[in-house]
Amino acid sequence: MKIPPARAETQPRGIAPRPPAAALGLIEAAQELRSELRHLRFKAPVDCVYDPLDYAWPAHAEYLRRYGGGRKRVVFLGMNPGPFGMVQTGVPFGEVAAVRDWLAIDAPIGRPRPEHPRRPVQGFACPRSEVSGRRLWGLFAARFGRPEDFFAGHFVANYCPLAFLEAGGRNLTPDKLRASEAALLFAACDRHLRRLIEILRPEWLVGVGSFAEKRARLSLGDALARISGILHPSPASPAANRGWAGQATRQLETLGVW
Repeated sequence: MKIPPARAETQPRGIAPRPPAAALGLIEAAQELRSELRHLRFKAPVDCVYDPLDYAWPAHAEYLRRYGGGRKRVVFLGMNPGPFGMVQTGVPFGEVAAVRDWLAIDAPIGRPRPEHPRRPVQGFACPRSEVSGRRLWGLFAARFGRPEDFFAGHFVANYCPLAFLEAGGRNLTPDKLRASEAALLFAACDRHLRRLIEILRPEWLVGVGSFAEKRARLSLGDALARISGILHPSPASPAANRGWAGQATRQLETLGVW
């Protein structure tokens, strides 16, 4: 994916600007969600649980600080971190090259405990590319050019910040959890999503994939009138492998989002 260069920072070195009120609200909400989820426990088939809000917090906080300010017209909502995306970078759909080269975020990444031997967290040194993230951020980069122009009216979040791994290292999506465990997890994620919507006050919420759209409808009810969805960019979807960017753009234009 060819990523246009990010605009150079104008803030003098060594001086960290105070985040705008919306970004501060998102940071506080993420910290609250992280604290709440620490108490959850998951049984087999879950073997390891990764929480990027914990070991990758500096990168996630920088994402919120830099791009979470102001009201957003559109919020794109994903399901949960991918093993080569947010798991590695702390940013939703966080394909390494897109986060480092387009979003200009490169922060220290720690290690989850326990860490599955087949799914090590290598941070920005991870050699694997998250295809879903490459497609999503690649579409935004191609359409808007600069991240500042995209985030002037858009934001990208995940419904659930946790990644789940089976004993063999395979990714387990939240919809495959035990019902009792999912109920506690979804209750916390619902509260966080409602808080995010209160802060950003979007006109649209667009679920990236059917799970995110469904959870948004269940979580928000009448709190947001315009909730829709687009095709998920995962390579596991045959439809997404047939020109995902063009299909997603047409969906968004048909809806009136773009």
